Amino acid sequence: MTRQFYVILAAGGSAALLLGAFAFQHIGGMAPCALCIWQRWPHAVAIALGFLALALGGTAFAWLGALAALTTAGIGIYHTGVERDWWEGPTTCSGGDIGSMSSGDLFNQIMAAPLVRCDEVPWEMLGLSMASWNAVVALVLAALWVKAARTV
Repeated sequence: MTRQFYVILAAGGSAALLLGAFAFQHIGGMAPCALCIWQRWPHAVAIALGFLALALGGTAFAWLGALAALTTAGIGIYHTGVERDWWEGPTTCSGGDIGSMSSGDLFNQIMAAPLVRCDEVPWEMLGLSMASWNAVVALVLAALWVKAARTV
């Protein structure tokens, strides 16, 4: 297999995940939370890197593609932990600790809170949320990027 083949698979995988996320949002009516949006950006970067790798060649773009895939996988793992209550997420998109807040501060947080919470699982398949699936698939994509970088 050629480097271009692996680049197309890896960048195409990011494109498929990104298109799937947009389909859930615009066709399925599932608005993304802040962490969901964060997971999308590295996929967009990976797609751009795929075009650069195909146009310019070399291994640098493939290694950067692997880094982009690992970045979205890391965010996906973090998001999964927030969803499963393994740790707290950003206070701007999850419940957080309200025990020490005054009623005025609590009211202000409620009024400023986004409509979609990061600590709730709106959809899952085989026991894994979208964030979890993103992490799993992104790790496979990272392996494809590494294979592309190491292929002559």
